[in-house]
Amino acid sequence: MEEIKLGLVEARFADIIWNNEPLSTRELVARCEQELNWKRTTTYTVLKKLCYRGIFAMNEKQVTSLISKEEFSAIQSDSFVKENFQGSLPAFIAAFASRNKLTEKEIAEIRRMMAELGKE
Repeated sequence: MEEIKLGLVEARFADIIWNNEPLSTRELVARCEQELNWKRTTTYTVLKKLCYRGIFAMNEKQVTSLISKEEFSAIQSDSFVKENFQGSLPAFIAAFASRNKLTEKEIAEIRRMMAELGKE
């Protein structure tokens, strides 16, 4: 599978699919025309590209995802931490927290999540 990254326009296209799947190619073309001002050929070109990357599939004129939006976000997050923080989640959290004041509620949620992960 090719590296999974999306440009801004590809991300908007992917959101159309994730928010409406399963959908027919006809419906996808109509939505892309309305929301992105794309022609049919542009929609099919981008769809083919993202199917090749293993994000979406088209079977019998039906478009579905092979990777959920949540899965995609997790892959992107993991990649970001690996590329920018040598894979260190604590280093990422420290960098984030130094520029963004965490609320008590956010700190409690992070602690709860870490406790749950520790149980696994």
